[in-house]
Amino acid sequence: MQIAANSVVTMTYTLTNGQGDILDQADASHPFVYLHGASNIIPGLENALTGKQASDSMVVNIAPTDAYGERDERLTQQIPREMFGDVPTEQLVPGAQFQAQTNGGIEVITITAVDSDSITIDANHPLAGVALTFDLSILEVRAATAEEIAHGHVHAHGGCGH
Repeated sequence: MQIAANSVVTMTYTLTNGQGDILDQADASHPFVYLHGASNIIPGLENALTGKQASDSMVVNIAPTDAYGERDERLTQQIPREMFGDVPTEQLVPGAQFQAQTNGGIEVITITAVDSDSITIDANHPLAGVALTFDLSILEVRAATAEEIAHGHVHAHGGCGH
């Protein structure tokens, strides 16, 4: 079976950045499983996998625009330290991540700098602006169940508890 919309795909991969640093992995004992065509993975990878089948292996290079987008400096800002309310000072360090309610819904923000009066936050995805390389192998492709299609994701072991 070829990968198409409403296929459940099981694969292994090693994800690296342009410097060759390993960012993520899924191996045969813990493979990655997703519903194709439901926007559950980045567009560049989904496009590259369309039409492939079990036992195919490939290396896919994905530009930032087809991954997590380009960095948007407008998403970086300084805010008053008081906006973090009761968060302990030892948790307000560069690299710390928090969920924030925004006009677009809940987003993850990363602290990039801290001084006595303000905190600099970045709402860009951590991989925004990064070219990605997936070295992958497709283990299995199957048709999604009606329930998986309706819910927009794969169900393991009989259901998701909706």
